[in-house]
Amino acid sequence: MEKRKLGIMTTEIQIENLKCGGCAATIKKGILSLDGIEKVNIDVEKSIVLVSSRNENLEEIKSKLSKLGYPEVGDKNTMIHKAKSFVSCAVGRLDS
Repeated sequence: MEKRKLGIMTTEIQIENLKCGGCAATIKKGILSLDGIEKVNIDVEKSIVLVSSRNENLEEIKSKLSKLGYPEVGDKNTMIHKAKSFVSCAVGRLDS
């Protein structure tokens, strides 16, 4: 789902493999590293990432999530994605 407000686009992406605050911290850090990202909110219970950005970079955001181990619901969720999500989770716990 996408919404626009004053040049900022807000996108909601439901993802796989989101387990805890460690995962959320890694996702937030990873998405904020992309150009044009204004804000990232994560609902761990619903496995939803809410991204506000100045650019129409939805595919870049989804690609970053997948590389971190958190593909969008409906995309392939391979063993590699699941393994990456465990590593991302551990890194996120150490960083936060």
